[in-house]
Amino acid sequence: MAFNGEKGQGMWIHMGPGPKAPKQPKTTKSSSQAIPSKTMAKSPTSSKSKGKKMGKLGSSGKAGRGTHGDGNKRKKRRRESFNTYIYKVLKQVHPDVGISSRAMDIMNSFVNDIFERLASEASKLASYNKRSTITSREIQTSVRLLLPGELAKHAVSEGTKAVTKYTSTK
Repeated sequence: MAFNGEKGQGMWIHMGPGPKAPKQPKTTKSSSQAIPSKTMAKSPTSSKSKGKKMGKLGSSGKAGRGTHGDGNKRKKRRRESFNTYIYKVLKQVHPDVGISSRAMDIMNSFVNDIFERLASEASKLASYNKRSTITSREIQTSVRLLLPGELAKHAVSEGTKAVTKYTSTK
């Protein structure tokens, strides 16, 4: 799910999984072939699974369900999300309320969308001022530009409080 639209519009569209890469046909290697391929160069005890694109943080180390052709277990692909943080905030606000997985997906999509909008706006502000670094000032200005009225004021005060707390612990 992703939020689509400008300020004031509340339209959600479903963005399913992207197109999958075509599978490469498996070829059997005989012992007489001496040219090693890229996939055969790795040892069978390699920690990454073959043919899978890994995320920024790598694999989680948990064994997957299936096995690869040569007997190695596939590693479960790590998915980055805000689910744990959304759940913690929900429990702080309403300890007796739960959340469905579909609602969690919508909230995760919403947080990602707001994050992308803030980052994009902060990037534009930095480039307008011929700066190569996004500071808390650019983030604060982008919050004021993107969020309406009272919501922006609360967001700025919470952000300032968080930055102050972080700098005091250093």
